Amino acid sequence: MSTVRPVVWSVAGNDSGAGAGLQADLRAFDACGVHGCTVVATLTAQNSRAVQRVEAVSASMLDAQLAALAEDLRPRVIKTGLLGSAEAVQVLAGWVRRLRAQVPDQPVALVLDPVWRASTGASMAGESLRQALLSELLPLATVITPNRAEAAWLLGRSSPLPEMAQCLAQDLAQDLAALGPSSVVITGGDGTGLGADAEWACDWLHSAEASGWLFAPRLLAPHNHGTGCVFASTLASALAHGFAVADATVLAKMMVTDALRHGYAAGSGAGPVSPHIGFAARPENLPGFRPDELRHALPMLAPPEAFAPERGLDLYAVVDSAAWVERLARAGVRTVQLRLKPDVALARGVDLRVEIARCVALQKRFDLKFYVNDHWALAIEAGAYGVHVGQEDLDQVDVAAIRHAGLRLGLSTHSLWELARAWALRPSYIACGPVHATTTKDMPWQPQGVHNLGWWRQMLPTLPVVGIGGFTPERLEAAARTGVDGLAVLSGITAASDPEAAVQAYQDALRRGRSEAALVAPRWPRPSLRGRWGGENTTA
Repeated sequence: MSTVRPVVWSVAGNDSGAGAGLQADLRAFDACGVHGCTVVATLTAQNSRAVQRVEAVSASMLDAQLAALAEDLRPRVIKTGLLGSAEAVQVLAGWVRRLRAQVPDQPVALVLDPVWRASTGASMAGESLRQALLSELLPLATVITPNRAEAAWLLGRSSPLPEMAQCLAQDLAQDLAALGPSSVVITGGDGTGLGADAEWACDWLHSAEASGWLFAPRLLAPHNHGTGCVFASTLASALAHGFAVADATVLAKMMVTDALRHGYAAGSGAGPVSPHIGFAARPENLPGFRPDELRHALPMLAPPEAFAPERGLDLYAVVDSAAWVERLARAGVRTVQLRLKPDVALARGVDLRVEIARCVALQKRFDLKFYVNDHWALAIEAGAYGVHVGQEDLDQVDVAAIRHAGLRLGLSTHSLWELARAWALRPSYIACGPVHATTTKDMPWQPQGVHNLGWWRQMLPTLPVVGIGGFTPERLEAAARTGVDGLAVLSGITAASDPEAAVQAYQDALRRGRSEAALVAPRWPRPSLRGRWGGENTTA
């Protein structure tokens, strides 16, 4: 992290046992590199076993705390917890509107973590508070992060039944989204509605960027107090660092997974989870993502049979014709991808089936690792070495058929939720891009840079990583120091005045980069898609 820390407010309850509430929020804020300010909305008398008393702070005192912070410590994000009273909700809603009106082009984000009951079962909210949340704060929320029981409570329904849990998560999120929040995350790590022995901790994400299941193996940790607070606080911190909602949710999932592993005993009840600064650098924390409903398929969340991993990709050329495949093969390139869109082929009068068959003949002649972009059925038919697929086309691809045919599979990733989706499929390699700005494809993504390429490599120690996008020989040499398995070049070769000389320059740069000392992998990624509520990126 850099020394510049964005400000995040937590408006929540004070936990005298220091397991949840404001105390848990501060631990998460510190681990995420933000400056956390605490606004006490509720006082509680509790220990590790039970909540014994709850008392809301007066509306005037709450207003005074918020006013003092607004003078000097304007937030990028406000995160809520236990608010205690309908009056507190109204005061906070007024401040959110005021702060947004002051800087309308960069509105303060609001992460709403509604608290209904304590983990011990004690009621923490009544009907007037529920109604105030629905009318005042839900329409203002950037993200709301209830578990299934809290979502059902907010909607005035009974808690979900175990056998209904899979369908209810999506339905609850959709119904809550209709009440105003921009995004909804229905958390499932506490097992609500899934049964205590459920194999997976599954969160349903509903956002503008992506919707689907984020999942990880359930950790049956004895010390699990404060998971909901840490999840919401990490999500808020990631928004403050400039991440879009879907990516911020992936980081929140990673934090809770890591914090559960580091939970510790404090008192005779369940101890607190423990957020650590290195949570985003540990591969074991990376969740999977499935952008479908999986209403009756939780067993499918288990990793599928992995594709054969790809090694030695080295210089990876991306071209648009069999003629280029042959020319670069003669120049010494041994990994080539044919990227030829149907409309381009039609305009050129090229038969895709024939062109791919020509490339496969060259594959055999020159012993190439030849990948076909997108056209997976034609690749199987022709006997290509592998298929490369972008995330936008993945829904139309029969991944099982590619695996059954024995082809390799490469997947593009541009963001954390796309990385989680690709990781869940265990392909032959995962591509990270664009590493640098590129004009070959119009995309909404910010350049990943060598920083994120190194983070991708760190997070996938058992899976090959390919960097793609905007490489000159000098940039490729720097990228090679991350230890990635391949670096893809497009127009840098095919648009060169002397493509053979360009191939030699790139191969020399690759050798130099790999002979140098490896770059130190970063602890945090940087945002690749800026969300509406994100501030300037301050991660390092």
